[in-house]
Amino acid sequence: MRVVMFGYQTWGHRTLQALLDSEHEVALVVTHPASDHPYERIWSDSVAGLAAGHGVEVLIRDRPDDAELLDRLKQADPDVIVATNWRTWIPPQIFDLPRLGTLNVHDSLLPAYGGFSPLIWALINGEPEVGVTAHMMDAELDAGDIVLQRAVPVAPRDTTTDLFHKTLELFGPITVDALGLIAAGRTDWTPQDRSRASFFHKRAEEDSRIDWTWSAEELDRLVRAQSDPYPNAFTYHRGERIRIVAASVSKGRYGGTPGRIFIREGDAVVIVAGADARRGGSHGLAVERVRTDDGTELAATDYFRTMGGYLTGVR
Repeated sequence: MRVVMFGYQTWGHRTLQALLDSEHEVALVVTHPASDHPYERIWSDSVAGLAAGHGVEVLIRDRPDDAELLDRLKQADPDVIVATNWRTWIPPQIFDLPRLGTLNVHDSLLPAYGGFSPLIWALINGEPEVGVTAHMMDAELDAGDIVLQRAVPVAPRDTTTDLFHKTLELFGPITVDALGLIAAGRTDWTPQDRSRASFFHKRAEEDSRIDWTWSAEELDRLVRAQSDPYPNAFTYHRGERIRIVAASVSKGRYGGTPGRIFIREGDAVVIVAGADARRGGSHGLAVERVRTDDGTELAATDYFRTMGGYLTGVR
């Protein structure tokens, strides 16, 4: 089949490579310009560079809504469009243009976690598995009928970085396998149960700010969700921002006020956590490593030389 691909970052790069290695012909690639957004500077393998290196025409757009792009897509005459990590809405005049429709490949188990940063949100929320969904695009974002879906388990100490690598391995195979089904004439796709749908916004700095009224279990997941190279979860100590690089749930239960720098536990320093911490039945967050704003990384026991004082959400 003749394929046009809309894609961006490493997800798009991996998908394009699979298409180039497949029996399908890549007629045109559309990608976004380089971005300064902190979540788009990572996993930033160039779709444009890969396409150009294989002699495939590349168009660069923030949004696919201009007449020139539509004309070029008509000239390309694709059987199908494949979209992977495309960051803006694709209008009906484009996704309905190919005779076999548009296949979107999204890194969540739809209908849950539509939208942005699904792996981070899923880890924060303690989901037991994550995955990738290939679905036919329609007018509602991430809501079209499911062609294929593949899942991987979330291990107890997985970070979002771990989940990225696990799910990235699924992108090429699920795309090529889904195109095989489409080429064979299959149309018996599975409608999404929209009563189970959720849709998440892009993550920003505010989303990484630690709220010490969260339980230690939730904060442990937040720290792992904001693993390097993602912007780390952060808090303030004596007016200076520090990032929590590594932490776990304390063995003991500690009472008091959320955010209190309380006690050493092994190689960690325990911070009181949880809205009900005053009752004394909550675990704390055992902070193991921190990073200061100048990039210096320290063991928590070296950074917190004395106990007492508080970590806060503001300077």
